[in-house]
Amino acid sequence: MAVVLGNKVEDNGQPSERLKARLDRTIELYNQGYFTFILVSGGLGKEGFDEARVMKFYLADQGIPEDVIIEDNNGYNSYMTAQNTSTIMDALKADSAMIITQYFHISRTKLAFSKMDMKEVYSSHAKIFEWRDIYSILREFPAYYKYLFK
Repeated sequence: MAVVLGNKVEDNGQPSERLKARLDRTIELYNQGYFTFILVSGGLGKEGFDEARVMKFYLADQGIPEDVIIEDNNGYNSYMTAQNTSTIMDALKADSAMIITQYFHISRTKLAFSKMDMKEVYSSHAKIFEWRDIYSILREFPAYYKYLFK
């Protein structure tokens, strides 16, 4: 199962470039047969859009069958996404997950998933670099340790 972490939706209801890059990477890996289900996880953003719903529509518009896309509308942060994914994987009897997010976010997300006792957690990252990634990389250090001791 792929687990695509949410991100900003633009004011016009379209995925931001960062989120679009995650979704495009997901499409690429799905078409290569890496997974059969896609969990899109996000919450209601300050722009007023449900990230998971926007992600599902984007994937469906790109040809991904809607019946393989599962929405997690309560994935407000990586830890909540890990909790929700664990429950969904148990229900589906899925045994592995591939997290799809930004390259700097993978370690913390895998840590959150390991705290849910998920053993087979793989990852892939969006193929995008933005200047704000520098800030995001620095932010990951304290965020990782917050999750470590959570």
